[in-house]
Amino acid sequence: MSQLDDFKRETRTWLEAHCPSSMRTPMPEDERCWGGRRASFKNPDTQLWLTRMAERGWTVPTWPRACGGAGLSAEEARVLETEMSALGCRQPLFGFGISMLGPVLLKYGTEAQKQAFLPPIARGEIRWCQGYSEPGAGSDLANLQTRAEDRGDHFLVNGQKIWTSYAHLSDWIFCLVRTSTERKQGGISFLLLDMQTPGVETRPITLISGASVFCETFFTDVKVPKAQLVGQVNEGWTIAKELLQHERGMISRIGRAFGGAIPAVEVLAQRYLGDSAGRIQDPVLRDEVTRHAMNDRAFELTLQRAGEESAAGTANGGLSSFFKYYGTEQNKRKFELILKCAGTRALGWEGEEFSAEELAVCRTWLRSKGNSIEGGTSEIQLNVIAKRVLGLPD
Repeated sequence: MSQLDDFKRETRTWLEAHCPSSMRTPMPEDERCWGGRRASFKNPDTQLWLTRMAERGWTVPTWPRACGGAGLSAEEARVLETEMSALGCRQPLFGFGISMLGPVLLKYGTEAQKQAFLPPIARGEIRWCQGYSEPGAGSDLANLQTRAEDRGDHFLVNGQKIWTSYAHLSDWIFCLVRTSTERKQGGISFLLLDMQTPGVETRPITLISGASVFCETFFTDVKVPKAQLVGQVNEGWTIAKELLQHERGMISRIGRAFGGAIPAVEVLAQRYLGDSAGRIQDPVLRDEVTRHAMNDRAFELTLQRAGEESAAGTANGGLSSFFKYYGTEQNKRKFELILKCAGTRALGWEGEEFSAEELAVCRTWLRSKGNSIEGGTSEIQLNVIAKRVLGLPD
């Protein structure tokens, strides 16, 4: 404990000295740092903060030092997270390379793949997207038809992916491809593919929120070196499933990770409906807001407990589906409550009469609907929970 206490003091001292003041404020959506070849920084402190944290290995604190991390234990990483939260420090880097690809490369990648991809991910030099879903393979992901033909020293990839988040802004894609038609799950491989390769095309899809983060991605005679195959040919389904666990865990925290620019429900309720003392007059709504805050706290503690179980090797892999289901449904409830509190002030789309927070609420409310679909729908998660967590019969 004394060593952990020393680490806590050193961490707080370093953060206080090196985190720019502008990086200790709520994070607007357009100031999130995703890194990559085409990264731009609206606020110069964003790049400075990324550089400082990456040099210390704290963008991916539990990864090995040789892979760009800091080699922290789970307890030390939790101290770092707590101290950053206490000081209001922004996350220095977001990305699917960190939350999804990195963990499976650490487990399944060759040493050459780890050295080629993990340190650049940790430094924010490569931005990744995910090539899983296809027009005919959504919930039934194993039905994917994008083909990778063996051409000796490379694969030739042809096919289409859809709902490829941020594909138009990404440098690389981790992609599921069919390398055999003899078996459904047993004919799938896991490839890493540079988006600048000839034959790759992306087309953004405009969403109801007005954003275009999703894309269609097309592959036409795309050559992929065999060195970019992760694991063995036709054994990608195992890797795909493990990555989905990390994805679902990431999505379950999406309200916490991306909601920094929007105040908590209770704060907004007091602002719009509170009396001079800040008390919410409507007893029914006051009860709803209180229950939501209690559920949020209970979920946060459950996630923490599960993290400790995972570090001890005793966690049930199916819990990621539980967290994904509850976290995304809770995030949707959050925005429904905000709309109840703010009324028409939360429905502003544009115009000077609305604050930046109010404009962010409407678009984020619309976007929250997709959280319970991406990464496996809530209905799919309930099936997984029934089978893998509760052990119910088919």
